Amino acid sequence: MKKIVTFGEIMLRLSPPGALRFGQARSFDVVYGGGESNVAVSLANFGLATEFVTRLPAHEIGEACLQYLRQYNVGISHILRGGERLGIYFLEMGAIMRGSQVVYDRANSSFASIKSGMVDWEAIFRDATWFHWTGITPAISEGAAVVCLEAIETAHKMGVTVSCDLNYRAKLWKWGKTAGEVMEQLVANSDVAIGNEEDAEKVFGIKAPKSDVNTGNVSSEQYAYVCDELHKKFPNLKTIAITLRGSISASHNTWSAILWHDSQAYSAPIYNITHIVDRVGGGDSFMGGLIYGLLSFADNPQKTLDFAVAASALKHTIFGDFNLVKISEVEKLMKGDASGRVNR
Repeated sequence: MKKIVTFGEIMLRLSPPGALRFGQARSFDVVYGGGESNVAVSLANFGLATEFVTRLPAHEIGEACLQYLRQYNVGISHILRGGERLGIYFLEMGAIMRGSQVVYDRANSSFASIKSGMVDWEAIFRDATWFHWTGITPAISEGAAVVCLEAIETAHKMGVTVSCDLNYRAKLWKWGKTAGEVMEQLVANSDVAIGNEEDAEKVFGIKAPKSDVNTGNVSSEQYAYVCDELHKKFPNLKTIAITLRGSISASHNTWSAILWHDSQAYSAPIYNITHIVDRVGGGDSFMGGLIYGLLSFADNPQKTLDFAVAASALKHTIFGDFNLVKISEVEKLMKGDASGRVNR
């Protein structure tokens, strides 16, 4: 099978151990992650060929990040080297009624300083079947937004399927334009789009009626309206999905999704996740599962959705940004086995 290309920034993630607050920390757990690399790892873990495109500094921390990606069989042959630093984000894990906190330290990173013409997209897409980007990338800098647009337009011209995660991050849109202004042109040439309960509202002003994520009122019927409205705005979109997270507490969420495909809506089972290990990367693990499903079960949208939701439900049990689950584990959960019994 041809490869799947993702494009975006990967960062060093530093988090206090357990549920400690930043002010209590005397050490930090270290992993690497970012929306697009998270998707690439999920797909590589499911046995698909992937290529992650980014820009890393040409020093030891950049090399450590490359080594981290290599161990998960992600393609790195088109990663650029240059710039001054790797972006960092600090994550304080929430618990019970205290929410998680994220502090970004990614200004002037190697990726933020990427410029038009640096990436040879035609060469990268020559043996590709899919390209994935997220709304985080154009939020980082004007240069990143321009390069992302170059990628989307080249992929569209070459017949490569384009998917996006709307992924609104208010803390990142600081370079002069709003998300709505920039994202409209990028989504217009995409074939598949996903978002969470609030992304479509924050970016395009499309809100589900009678929804409230803070009370867990996120039924699939309400979000079918969001899918319909997104398709009206972007007729090129063939498939749209909305992940549905009900935040009962920082440690207890409900998790499901709705899929709109060829004008028909599909709903997934609702998972009750009572003891979250790490929710970061939940949407990315859903996207990875969705891409895998669309490529593997093209004639079965319901199975595609169920696979994506089960895969991302399992991500909540794994520390770090990456979803390190096997296809067999996803299929086991799809069949209703959530017992967590020891596999001997």
